[in-house]
Amino acid sequence: MTDGTTVLLTGFPGFLGSALVERLLDRHGSADRLLLLVQSHYREAAERRRADLLDGAATADGDGDLPTVDLVEGDITDPDLGLPDHEAVARETSLVYHLAAVYDLGVDRDLAEAVNVDGTRHVLDLCRAAAAAGGFDRLHYVSTCYVSGRYDGVFTGEMLAEAGPFNNHYEATKHRAEVLVREAMAGDEGDDGDGGDDGLPATVYRPAIAVGDSATGETQKYDGPYYLLSLVRRQHRVAVVPRLGDPRATTLNLVPRDYVVDAVEALSGMSGTVGGTYQLCDPNPPTIAELYRAFGRATGRRILPVPTHPRLAKAACSAPLLGDLLDLEPETIPYLTHPTEYADGATRRALAGTGVAPPAFGSYVDRLVAYVRDHPEVTPDAMT
Repeated sequence: MTDGTTVLLTGFPGFLGSALVERLLDRHGSADRLLLLVQSHYREAAERRRADLLDGAATADGDGDLPTVDLVEGDITDPDLGLPDHEAVARETSLVYHLAAVYDLGVDRDLAEAVNVDGTRHVLDLCRAAAAAGGFDRLHYVSTCYVSGRYDGVFTGEMLAEAGPFNNHYEATKHRAEVLVREAMAGDEGDDGDGGDDGLPATVYRPAIAVGDSATGETQKYDGPYYLLSLVRRQHRVAVVPRLGDPRATTLNLVPRDYVVDAVEALSGMSGTVGGTYQLCDPNPPTIAELYRAFGRATGRRILPVPTHPRLAKAACSAPLLGDLLDLEPETIPYLTHPTEYADGATRRALAGTGVAPPAFGSYVDRLVAYVRDHPEVTPDAMT
């Protein structure tokens, strides 16, 4: 790594952003600087998280060769990212990791558009300014496998325009954001209308559904598959669960947080990954039936699937009393019949020999369940 590198990261102190900063502390030395863009209402949490990470890194490192880690208040929804000196930051920045997004299946359209689409556009503007200043190396953009929408078949990293209908505003806006990144990589014109540049050096990472750490189970919020786990845990001995479509054929692609950030850290350090799109998914994901059985084994419940129509299940989630009993987010229901499978061949080839690979869901599900049991204070609320 070149001395004097300034790295700008969005999405701190979020679930993935915090873990990635921990990895970047290992990669960068005392001549480098990590600049973490933080919304003002997360400033105190960010200060605490930074202190914890630096303390842990100093203990592990021993010789004190750590980068400077600065917090700067800002907001990606602002055209200048809310930075006090946008031009100075652009001049200094060599690398950008853009993780900030609304990770919420039930997000409303305006907020999703502002954060996921406009926010990405504004980050791209800073990257273009940094490139114009001459010292820019690369943008590392975290997208999602679910830019696929409900594509019927196997979705690869090369695919984007082929996406099917979207399940929600989260998917739709992450798709539009990745389109913006792809256009910037191709050298299509930016907001200034100039066009004709050489294209922005970037790498796109598409995680599947990120769950807790495979070693500790730690997570920042209980959403997505955690609603299904909660449904199972609330029932005694026999857990009644909705059976939609063919649960033996439909898969739910889950990956633990540590795999996602380890893969991003490893791939982002490879010069050969510039211009690539890497799907960070489980090549052998559990079917819905296997997921239920795994939750049943881990909680000591017998699973009783009850055939249900998707529209009825979604309506039941929002119905008075019944919705409170189920405590399922209606937006979770479409994923129980999601038709898309995800290919990670390019990712596995690039990571060959690094030791970074997605663990099988069955190898860490007990730790996910144990963390939920031991940490009732965690909520489904997203960091926005």
